[in-house]
Amino acid sequence: MNVLVCVKQVPNTEELKVDAGAGTSNLDTIPRILSTFDACALETAIRMKDADAAVKIVVVTVGGDKAKDILKASIAVGADKAYHVNDASFESLDSLGVSYVLSLVIPKIEAAEEAKFDLILLGRQANDTDAGQVGPQLAEYLDCPELAYARELSIVDGKVRATRETEDGFVIVDAALPAVITVTKTEYDLRFPSVKSKMAANRAEIPVFAAADLGDGAASVWQPTTTLKTYIPERKTGGVKIEEETGELSAEKLTALLSNAGVI
Repeated sequence: MNVLVCVKQVPNTEELKVDAGAGTSNLDTIPRILSTFDACALETAIRMKDADAAVKIVVVTVGGDKAKDILKASIAVGADKAYHVNDASFESLDSLGVSYVLSLVIPKIEAAEEAKFDLILLGRQANDTDAGQVGPQLAEYLDCPELAYARELSIVDGKVRATRETEDGFVIVDAALPAVITVTKTEYDLRFPSVKSKMAANRAEIPVFAAADLGDGAASVWQPTTTLKTYIPERKTGGVKIEEETGELSAEKLTALLSNAGVI
């Protein structure tokens, strides 16, 4: 079983400070960490490896030089290999651009590893954008099944079985392999590395892919999303709660309030 975990380095939002008057933040200077849900995806893969020694885990990230830190940290807790996609032209990619770049690099990694990936895991969304789009987009590019909001994974009769979190509870769904899975918050956190494993991870060789290594397709990476401005939303004043003895009385009171306010 070959598992690829796509991870992202994000700002530690717990240390984020915003100057409302100036409209600025310390986003560029605060420490960067492994995105929370990606950590859940990584721990899920490692637990599969704990249960089956034949499972091999590879991690990949698209990011600048500092993103190598989360790759070394991933190896320290149990990943077998890591790959880094690092190119100046990829620095400000949005979700669509990142998913497209991943779709280009995955076949390159498979060729280097001489094995196809059975599972591709990602966090359900990143801490910084909360978009939750890379997983579904990647599945579309790779033309394979995608299961979102998975809390538990297992392999049953040659298929992946996921316990998915929904608004109404949990559902169990099977999908054919290979499959893309986005992992939500699990009951367990990412394990801590040992001193020995951290030292070994620091010595690990991490191959780097630049845009030129990804073929002609890399020239067509585009950025359809543009950030116009960043600001703090104005706080809205509290509303009025209408809670009469019956629904009819509540409707009558609401109608009267709206009428007095000149809304109706």
